[in-house]
Amino acid sequence: MNVLKSIGALIAGMMTIVLLSTLTDFALEKQGVFPPPEQELVITWMLLLAFMYRSVYAVLGGYISAALAPANPMRHSILLGVIGTVASSIGVVVGWDLSEHWYPIALALTSLPCTWLGAKLKLR
Repeated sequence: MNVLKSIGALIAGMMTIVLLSTLTDFALEKQGVFPPPEQELVITWMLLLAFMYRSVYAVLGGYISAALAPANPMRHSILLGVIGTVASSIGVVVGWDLSEHWYPIALALTSLPCTWLGAKLKLR
């Protein structure tokens, strides 16, 4: 049963990050802050804004994974960060020509520290 709870904690953390990031992107596009994706318009301040809120959501995802973990909360958040790093690294390769190169690299490099911080905040 603890295995299922562990999987649930990881899924909850991932879904928090993915859903909040996607919903924020969508809201900013609807408000006209970000252009629609089909315009392929990349401006540095937009990427910085997206990087900032994605980082906050990664911290929150790490916090949630730690809070829901049946045991070893830090380990769950670190695993979530590793999963995020792998997924973001794939994004670096696949999306190399889609935006400025620093953006996907920064996401890959900060995934683990952000989820770790979320667990640290939960455990203090």
